[in-house]
Amino acid sequence: MSEEYEYDDEEVEYYAIRPNKTQIKKDMAALFALSEEMSELSAGQLKTLELPEVINKAVVEVSGMPHKGARKRLLKFIAGQLHKIDADPILEKLARIKNKSAHAVREHHIVERWRDRLIAEGNDALTELLDEQPHADRQLLRQLLRNAQKEAEAGKPPKSSRLLYRQLKELFQVEGEVDDEPEFEDEEDID
Repeated sequence: MSEEYEYDDEEVEYYAIRPNKTQIKKDMAALFALSEEMSELSAGQLKTLELPEVINKAVVEVSGMPHKGARKRLLKFIAGQLHKIDADPILEKLARIKNKSAHAVREHHIVERWRDRLIAEGNDALTELLDEQPHADRQLLRQLLRNAQKEAEAGKPPKSSRLLYRQLKELFQVEGEVDDEPEFEDEEDID
């Protein structure tokens, strides 16, 4: 064998693995979309995200800006800052905020359906509601229902209907809080 075909184990060449540019662009686009989503949150919701101060300031600033070039540059800055930190906890908190919002909409529709059904069907629907919600204030619900039906017949503004909605909303919120409480089978678990 000639010497030119021999391999020298000491001269192994290593190549740097370059990051995938397409993946980097996708990640930055996702962070840009996240920064846009955060800019649409209220101040209270923004606080729950517990963002670093620099990002929080920028998000508050961008939320009041018109949709022009400066806003886009600031959103890119926020995306760049998010790229430097772990954005997964922020995404989880944002998902919880969206879930609460979706839950609130669902609850609103349930309460509206009950109110409309109570006004349309009267005592039959009220009896069914009281069977499902035994802790409800029967007298107040009957009074509000009667007044709402009178207002609807007379074509008056729906003051009692609104009050009935508020009462039903409180009733369903109390039910949701009761369902969220943990149930203990043994008293030893309470310690």
